[in-house]
Amino acid sequence: MPRSPRLAVVGSINIDLIARTETLPRPGETVGGGTFSRLPGGKGANQAIAAAALGITTRMIGAVGDDPDGALVRAALVDAGVEASGVRTASEPTGVALIGIDAAGENQISVCPGANAAVSVPADAFAPGEAVLVQLEVPMSVVVDAARACTGFFAVNAAPAAELPAEVLQRADLVIVNETEFAAIPALHGDRAGGASGAGREAAGGDARAAGPLVAVSLGADGAKLLRDGVVVARASSRAVAVRSTVGAGDAFCAALVAALISGVPEDAALAAACAVGAAAVADERSQPALLALEEYLAE
Repeated sequence: MPRSPRLAVVGSINIDLIARTETLPRPGETVGGGTFSRLPGGKGANQAIAAAALGITTRMIGAVGDDPDGALVRAALVDAGVEASGVRTASEPTGVALIGIDAAGENQISVCPGANAAVSVPADAFAPGEAVLVQLEVPMSVVVDAARACTGFFAVNAAPAAELPAEVLQRADLVIVNETEFAAIPALHGDRAGGASGAGREAAGGDARAAGPLVAVSLGADGAKLLRDGVVVARASSRAVAVRSTVGAGDAFCAALVAALISGVPEDAALAAACAVGAAAVADERSQPALLALEEYLAE
C-alpha cells in the first residue's frame, strides 16, 4: 500500500452480553438451551480494533463508565494496539448491547448507550489531515462536531439508520450502510447531499470534483456496491463461508473499506478487500474478530 495513514474512530464502546440459541425468540416467546458470553463490543470499538488489526495506526475517541466493564473494554482496545487516551471515563455506566444470535448467525440487538451518550469531540480533536470514521451509536451532535473538526478523509457509518444532517452529508467523503439502512435514508439515493468538501477525497486519492459522497452499500452474502450520485461505480462479491455470527461483520467491512481508501487503494479493489474482511468476520463468533493485515485481503 502506498501510504501509512492515521485514523481516528469516534464512536461507541460497549460490553456485549450475547445469548446463543437455536432460534431467536418471537414476541412473547422464551427460547431455552442457550449459551452466554460477555465480550467487548460497540460499533466504534469494533471498527477501531479491526482497523488496527488491518495495520492502520488507529486511535479511539469515546467514553466508558468507571466500572469493571469500562476497564475490560478499555483493555481490549489497548491490547489490540489502539491508542486509547481519547477514551474518557464518564459518570454513566459503560454501554451495554444485549445480543441474541441463532444457529444461522442472525442476530437481534438492543443497545443501552450509557457512557456513550457522554462522548464529545472538541474543535481540536483531530490532527491536520487525519482520517475520521464515525457511527451513529453516539449522539448526532457528536457526529456533527466530528464533521466540523475533521480536515482529512471523513467517513460515516450510518448505523443504526437515521437521517443525516445536511452538514454531515456535505462534509462526508464516504457513507457506509447496509441494504436496510440505505432504504431508510433517501438522501443517499442520489445527488441530494450537495458538494462534499473534497479535502478528504484528495487525501484518499479520489476525485475532489465529485458532487456527493461515495456511498457503500453492504449486501451481506451478495457482496457490496459503491455508488456516487446514485450511480453504481463498483461492485464486489463475497466468498461463501460458514457463518458463525454476523454481529461484527459490518464493522469489519467498514474498517477495511476506510483503511483501504485512505491507503490509496483504488475504489474497486478497496471494496473487494472489504468484502473479504467481512467474510472473515462472520466466521468468527466475536464482535471483534481476529483479522490479518489488509494486504492479505487485497491479494485475494
